[in-house]
Amino acid sequence: MSEIKDGWKGVIKGRPEAGQVAERSRMTKMEDIHAFTEMTGDRNPVHYDEELAKKTPFGKLIVQGGVTTGILNAIVAEDLPGPGTVFLNTNLDFKKAVGVGEVITGQVEIESLRHDKPICKLKVRITDSVGDVCVEGVATTFTMPLEGL
Repeated sequence: MSEIKDGWKGVIKGRPEAGQVAERSRMTKMEDIHAFTEMTGDRNPVHYDEELAKKTPFGKLIVQGGVTTGILNAIVAEDLPGPGTVFLNTNLDFKKAVGVGEVITGQVEIESLRHDKPICKLKVRITDSVGDVCVEGVATTFTMPLEGL
C-alpha cells in the first residue's frame, strides 16, 4: 500500500480543517473608489456622481464590486488558509450593493480540502453592518508552501 502524500507540508499555517471560519471587517471609503479606478479605469458614474446615484435603485454612491470582494483576498492570504494562498476560481453572486462609508464583513469557511495538495474549496460571504448578504459564493484556493524558501 502506498503512502499518502501530505500536500500541506511547508505551508506556514499548516493544514486547515473543514468547518474552520475566518472573517474580517472594514469600512469602505471614497478613497477605495479612487484607488480601484486608478487600477482598473472603472469610472462608472454610480461611483462618483452623487446626484445621479441617488436616482438609481441603489439610492447612493456605491463602491465597485472589486472593492467589496477585495476583503476576501485579505482573508485567504492572511487568515485562512493563510500566507501563500491564491485563488484558483471564484463564483460569486452579488446580492446587494455596498455604499461608501458602510462596514462590510467578509467571511471564509473551509468547505472541503484535499490532503494530497494544498487546495481548499471555500464558502465565501460578505455582509453589511445590518447583516444583509451583499456577496456570496464559492471559491477554490491553492496554498503555496513558503517554509524553507
